[in-house]
Amino acid sequence: MNNGSRKYQHIFFDLDMTLWDFESNAREAYQDIYHTFRLSDRGIASLNDFVSTYFVHNDRLWQQYRNGEIEKELLRSLRFELTLRDYGIDDPALAHAIGHEYVTISPTKTRLFPNAHATLAYLQKQYTLSIITNGFEEVQYHKLKNSSLDSYFSHVITSEQAGCKKPDPDIFRYALQQAGADASRSVMIGDDLEVDVLGAMHAGIDAVFFNPKKIEHNSNIRHEINDLNDLINIL
Repeated sequence: MNNGSRKYQHIFFDLDMTLWDFESNAREAYQDIYHTFRLSDRGIASLNDFVSTYFVHNDRLWQQYRNGEIEKELLRSLRFELTLRDYGIDDPALAHAIGHEYVTISPTKTRLFPNAHATLAYLQKQYTLSIITNGFEEVQYHKLKNSSLDSYFSHVITSEQAGCKKPDPDIFRYALQQAGADASRSVMIGDDLEVDVLGAMHAGIDAVFFNPKKIEHNSNIRHEINDLNDLINIL
């Protein structure tokens, strides 16, 4: 990839964990929830333990959601219901309230990965930028707006809109159609090797693995970056 050849015209980005710092924003939201619902009074003495327990359930349920095994409404409350049960709290109503509060306040958090705005501003001048996300549609639009990211993107393709989820190649084909893009002139940027990178590649789209934690892997991928600013040098 180089500026001379300008191989690409369209760049597709994942949102959570690629631009929007999901972990940092989620922790802020969990802290708010921990105090709002007085979870320490219910025997949950450590916020960090609560968050760690939640992530175990959330990651497993999100995998089931991506596989089409559960619906999003169940995911929203069940992840908190299972977390509370690990602390001996069997209270579905409380879990439902926490789940609603989480999807309400989490998109108001605005932490982004370093150089997100500078990189997008630079790329926007030369490419058409779009989002492809598995996140809940109503939540993702709020995240983009509250983080002042919405102005960079011509299209926001959600899995609910497409009727399928990454890594299904069909969502990438749908995104190409919506953006009026050609696979050979497009590239996908994402943090998940299977969901973003390999999913895009199976649809005939080049991909860049965003790996800020420098996680070791054995996948044979062409492009890998640790900082969003690195895109300026390779695109």
